[in-house]
Amino acid sequence: MGPLEGLLVLDFSTLLPGPLAGLILAEAGARVVKIERPGRGDEMRAYEPKLGEDSVNFAMLNRGKQSIAIDLKAPDAVKRLTPLLERADVVIEQFRPGVMSRLGLGYDDVRRMNSKIVYCSITGWGQTGPKANVAAHDLNYIAETGVLGLSAGADGAPVLPPVLAADVAGGTLPAVVNILLALRRRDLTGVGSHLDVAMGDGLFTFLYWGLGEGFSGNGWPTGGRSLVTGGSPRYQIYRTADGRHVAAAPIEDKFWENFTRIVDLPEPLRDPNAPVEVVKAAVAERIGAQTADHWRRAFEGQDVCCSIVATLEEAVADPHVAARRLFAHTVKAGGREIPALPVPIAPAFRPDATRAAAPRLGDTVDPLLEV
Repeated sequence: MGPLEGLLVLDFSTLLPGPLAGLILAEAGARVVKIERPGRGDEMRAYEPKLGEDSVNFAMLNRGKQSIAIDLKAPDAVKRLTPLLERADVVIEQFRPGVMSRLGLGYDDVRRMNSKIVYCSITGWGQTGPKANVAAHDLNYIAETGVLGLSAGADGAPVLPPVLAADVAGGTLPAVVNILLALRRRDLTGVGSHLDVAMGDGLFTFLYWGLGEGFSGNGWPTGGRSLVTGGSPRYQIYRTADGRHVAAAPIEDKFWENFTRIVDLPEPLRDPNAPVEVVKAAVAERIGAQTADHWRRAFEGQDVCCSIVATLEEAVADPHVAARRLFAHTVKAGGREIPALPVPIAPAFRPDATRAAAPRLGDTVDPLLEV
């Protein structure tokens, strides 16, 4: 039995942040019902590649949920949804500020039906402020919060990140944390909450070190100059002879001593006061003289904090991942079954539902929903 067993979550969101938050709640035992528009449903259903009728992205993010198709602009939409809203524990929505209120489904509207509701609004810039209604995507959020500016490539230009940090780290995870906190407070007080989760706000947490440097007067960090942005030989990516890369992070002295010994760095360059650019160039030359396999063997079993940069295919096949049973759960869709998306929930908190399906559009007929 999952810790959220018995909770009803109505998810009005689409694409990534809200649906992933709903997935995490569902994986912990909650009943999550997607409220989707008739005909098309969640935009993610149309993405490529497909897994059955819908996209594999949709299947991964909506495993184990249910779906109700209803036009929120229809005159009777609120009336039809009222029985569900009256008994729901959580609402997740991801529209621009004010949209749900115009539909008669805003927090104040729902609170009048259900004073215990935990109502989570996920937006890019929050419910208030000059940017509240500005359209944006993940790249815009990381650009405007300073994250992208600290990611400098060889030519000094920012590098496109492969992860949707704002959506997941700034949206999904803060939403889940605050939903659980709000549910705990509701247990104590009997009162619900309106949660204003802004993806832009959440990104600043990840720049704690840069904020500390700037606010303390030590100077604001820039790409390529700080410890974790390429300004040190002890936190760097080096190319190997066969075109692969070593991710080297021997920051502490004990790791640096082991690392410099293995790569045979000249003694004068092992000194902490040696010129940084000279040291970086010397290490790069030595790493570049050998293949990735050479360095994999050289670093194996050593305390050096160094890794060969893996492809996603290699990472999934890592024996450690298999031992951790990270992909033991599966998702079913369109007659096929593939490994499910891992979620950050301890195994003890996940019901033993190793196989679950993604919902077909409108597959749920709730007895409380007037049809």
